[in-house]
Amino acid sequence: MTATKITTATDETTPTTASQASLYQQLRGHLATLKLHAAAEALPGVLEQATAEDLTPTATLERLFGIEVSATEARRLAGRLRFASLPTPATLEDFDYDTAPAVDPKLINELATCRYIESATNVLLIGQPGVGKTHLAVGLARKAAEAGYRTYFTTAADLAARCHRAAIEGRWATTMRFFNGPSLLVIDELGYLPLPAEAASALFQVVSQRYLKTSIVLTSNRGVASWGEILGDTTVAAALLDRLLHRSVVLTLEGDSYRLRDHQARTDTLRQATTGTRQPLR
Repeated sequence: MTATKITTATDETTPTTASQASLYQQLRGHLATLKLHAAAEALPGVLEQATAEDLTPTATLERLFGIEVSATEARRLAGRLRFASLPTPATLEDFDYDTAPAVDPKLINELATCRYIESATNVLLIGQPGVGKTHLAVGLARKAAEAGYRTYFTTAADLAARCHRAAIEGRWATTMRFFNGPSLLVIDELGYLPLPAEAASALFQVVSQRYLKTSIVLTSNRGVASWGEILGDTTVAAALLDRLLHRSVVLTLEGDSYRLRDHQARTDTLRQATTGTRQPLR
């Protein structure tokens, strides 16, 4: 009797195990066919958790597909950040407000929500070199990419050079469409380098095409009153500013250059290590 019962139990268990294995392989195959690769990789662990935690089928599926959604969002964000071409890993969270007392943290936090992009509002960051303009611009661009907006970062000089090459090679319309595409375009360092005459026209065309449709973050070391000198054409400068300032947030940054502060700090540290004092040598 005992032997018969054991044989019967074995006969009943083996097909069940084989059936489960077959269903598992089919499920994993379906996930792979649908290109849900993260879910396919996570499937064994999720099934173990489902058994250990006594999850319902709905909760198990939610956990499995939640993993796939997270992986998909991470891939898309990585793609947006690659396209954005950000020059540094700077974030708004690591901005040093103590060295930029004129910057209102509440305003930066509001800009971090990216609501300004929804209303096609521009952000102008103006101040001397080294006060954090590019840091804030990169941080805003990163927030936009994280929020799902297509973002692109360039310098004014690079934008002008790219447009110049496009005009020569007959790709002007294509290049204009490229700069008109991102929801947020960051133009860094306007005024740092002299721009050729055609650069003012190119910059105006880019700003004009994006006017009231998409946002621009622009940094400059020169006040807006000097932009006629920067662009070499007061008429173009006035038209450019008219479009940029119509719907905009203007931040004027003040303070000492962080690069000079870092240099001074390193000098003081070296002086103390070698002389035992922070006082300048005489």
